[in-house]
Amino acid sequence: MKHYDFARKFHALFEQAVARYASGQRGAAAFFSPEEAAFLAANGLTAQHLYDYAEDRNNYGEPDSGTALAIESVRRDYFLNVQGGRASTVVLDDTTLPPKSAAVKGIAWLPRLLPKARAKLRGELPASLMYGCGGDRAFFTQHDIYPAEFLSLVWRSGDNDAAIVEWVARRGAAK
Repeated sequence: MKHYDFARKFHALFEQAVARYASGQRGAAAFFSPEEAAFLAANGLTAQHLYDYAEDRNNYGEPDSGTALAIESVRRDYFLNVQGGRASTVVLDDTTLPPKSAAVKGIAWLPRLLPKARAKLRGELPASLMYGCGGDRAFFTQHDIYPAEFLSLVWRSGDNDAAIVEWVARRGAAK
């Protein structure tokens, strides 16, 4: 696997996915050739990740390729250096997530975002969930948090939810 040109290849696949979605093509499974899917898998990513970005980019104007690359670079780093390049066999059950209205210390959405971020980091999100969806983007905008920065925070903090909550509260207050 070549590492140096990951960003260039990711950007090209992102733009390809956005164009295919815009032309009416649907379904993550049909978006990429076997070689492209193998590239994604070797980097801890799936076609579904790029499909979700393409869908939201076309329908809502975001995320841009730089934001998607930053998120997926954190995921890739975790995949290669923590998971040893081995994909998890676990998939998050989306029915176990806290409701969208849940809050902690007055911070709405955060209880739902924490398990989603951990699942994103480990490559365990089901196709029904997207890290960086509209609800996540509203949360990140409200608290002035870059999505990849939050994913890195979750990685650094491990299971210490209190540290993450305090960090988010400080960031939101500083805004």
